[in-house]
Amino acid sequence: MSNILIIKHGSLGDIAQASGAIQDIYENYKNDQIHILTTKPHLELFNKSPFIHNVILDKRLPKYNLIYLYFLMREIKKYNFLKFFDLQNSSRTSFYKNILLPKATSEKWSSSYTTLPKDKSKIEFDKRSVLERFDFQLKTSGLKTFNTLKPDFSWASSNISEIINHYSLKKYILLFPFCSPHLTIKKWPYYNDLIKLFLNKFGEEFKIIIAPGPKEIDEAKKINAISILDNGNALNVSQLTALIKDSSFVIANDTGPAHIAAHVGAKGLTLFGKHTTAYKVSIERENFKPIEVSDLKNLSADKVFQRSLQII
Repeated sequence: MSNILIIKHGSLGDIAQASGAIQDIYENYKNDQIHILTTKPHLELFNKSPFIHNVILDKRLPKYNLIYLYFLMREIKKYNFLKFFDLQNSSRTSFYKNILLPKATSEKWSSSYTTLPKDKSKIEFDKRSVLERFDFQLKTSGLKTFNTLKPDFSWASSNISEIINHYSLKKYILLFPFCSPHLTIKKWPYYNDLIKLFLNKFGEEFKIIIAPGPKEIDEAKKINAISILDNGNALNVSQLTALIKDSSFVIANDTGPAHIAAHVGAKGLTLFGKHTTAYKVSIERENFKPIEVSDLKNLSADKVFQRSLQII
C-alpha cells in the first residue's frame, strides 16, 4: 500500500469543482491511502469525505517563514508519497514542488505545469474550462476519469432535519445575494425586487429563504427573505450543502454556494457579470444555468424571474 497526496487549498467553490477529480484519483488508487493537503476552513469537510483517508493542514504562512516551511516539508516527506496531484496549480504549490521534487515530471508530480500540452502556453491552456483542465491533467497523468467532468458534491451534505423542522421548510427557493467584500463586481443588486415577483406569482407555495455566511448575517437583514441559521450561527458547509440539495430552486451570484448547487444537481440560475464566464468556471449543468451580462446592474429582476419560470 502506497501513499498518494492531493493538494487543494482553494475556496469553497474550488473544492466543489475539484470533487470529481478527487473521486477519480481515489478510484484509480483503490488499494492506496489518499491524503490531502488543505487549509483550515476545509479540514472538517475533507475529514468526512469518502475519498480521503487523511487530511494534512497547511496554514499557508508566508513563504519566508522558514521554520514553518521546514516543519511542513518534513511532515509531507515522512509519508514517502508515491505520487502528488496538485489540483491547486498555484505559484505556492509550484514553490512546494521546487522544494520537494524540483526535477519531477508528471509521472511523480501531476500539475497543470507538468502536464501542459507541448503546443500550448500556460496562458493558452488556462483558457479552457476548469473541469477540462483537471480532466486533461489526470488523463495525461495516466488516470481513467469518470467523474472529473461531472462532479457530485452530494457526499458533503449532512442531516439537517432539525433545521428543516424548525423553519417548517417544505418547498423553498434559496437565494444567495452575497459575495466577498472585495468582489462586489459579482453582486446582483435586485434580489428584493425578484422576491416580490416570486411572492406575487406563487404566494405561499414556496418559502423564500437565504443562508448567510458568518459575516453576512447583518447584511441579510436587508433582504426580504427568511434567514436560515443554526442556533443563531451560520450553517457549516455540510449543512449548507444539504439545504441547497433539497431546495426547489436556487438563484445565486457567482460564489461558492452557486458551485455547490451546480454539483449537487440543484435546479437554479447563477448570475454573471463581466468578471468571468460560466464556461471558464464550469458551472453550467443540466439543471443549473447561467445568465451572462456585461453589467449586472443592467440585468432586471423581471428577466431573472422569467428565466427562472422556464426551469423551476
